[in-house]
Amino acid sequence: MKMKKKVIVAMSGGVDSSTTAALLKEQGYDVSGITMQLWDYAEEESGCCSLSDVLDARMAANQIGIEHTVVDYKEDFQKYVVKDFIDKYYCGQTPNPCIMCNEHMKFNFLLNKSLEMGADFLATGHYAKISKDSEGVFFLEKGQDKFKDQSYFLFTLSQKELSRLMFPLGEYTKNQVREISEGFNLSVANKKDSQDVCFIAKDYRGFIEKNLPNFNSKEGSIKSLDGQILGKHSGIHNFTIGQRKKLGINSPVAMYVVSINFKNNDVIVGNKEDLYSKVLFANNLNWSVNPKDLIEKKVDAKIRYRSPESSASIRFIDGRLHVLFDQPQRSITPGQAIVFYSNDKVLGGGWIDEVLR
Repeated sequence: MKMKKKVIVAMSGGVDSSTTAALLKEQGYDVSGITMQLWDYAEEESGCCSLSDVLDARMAANQIGIEHTVVDYKEDFQKYVVKDFIDKYYCGQTPNPCIMCNEHMKFNFLLNKSLEMGADFLATGHYAKISKDSEGVFFLEKGQDKFKDQSYFLFTLSQKELSRLMFPLGEYTKNQVREISEGFNLSVANKKDSQDVCFIAKDYRGFIEKNLPNFNSKEGSIKSLDGQILGKHSGIHNFTIGQRKKLGINSPVAMYVVSINFKNNDVIVGNKEDLYSKVLFANNLNWSVNPKDLIEKKVDAKIRYRSPESSASIRFIDGRLHVLFDQPQRSITPGQAIVFYSNDKVLGGGWIDEVLR
């Protein structure tokens, strides 16, 4: 008798991961659920990763009829996600904690834990697909629902990780998933999606000041592009590229943050046209293809989750990835990811390190 493949599903307590577990059980897999405890509930201020989410995951597992386990990764979450979030803002960058959480928590710690528990695969509720070519190379691809597609957040996945992952929802739209969830009579069928930074319910600035050891807000200057001092600020962590409100300066025209100089502790502002640039450098790269094969060719590049892809060319300068867009892009932001596509296929990606104007 052929043994069923064992799949452990990362259950967050939401409709997507719960439906993933129900679908896989219906398809005949040996399914169990696992939930990460990432936060100290006694100090809870998060929008998700909460005690109620863990309880929702447990209830969904009971409704589906599968075992459910909770694993404690609070210290790792602080080390790899929260610390990175705080450090990047403190240095004038704008972090993407969802990508860091995927890379370290889900697809390192949780995947390895699942394999230790005897699983053949770890499944999640991400809207993305995994394919394999004739040479056995795995590729991450966009999900069927192009509005919900989450491939941008998954660009760090390695070949080894892709070979052990399942994304069943990649074939569905969000509306279809909710309908399927209702068909399974899951209590989370109409639960709202989490928004923004999952571990911060309110203002990220206050969170940084509260959680950064020996935090000392350092006053600096707000300057125009030509170096004129327009005002003072109480810390560069209060600003991000493209910000227009709460700049603390008086101006007859709308002004925007166009760059942040960590070394000089300056916030540089300009008009809307000054937000656009065509060149960036990226580091900490991950590829599914040989990047040398992409040089002198056009690729589609995405500089933030909700931005459309834009045609660009790449090359390497002194070991750094240089990206030149065909058309100027608005508010390219250090600390965010840039992900490269060919149609629906993810070619690779990295972290935006510097923007040239």
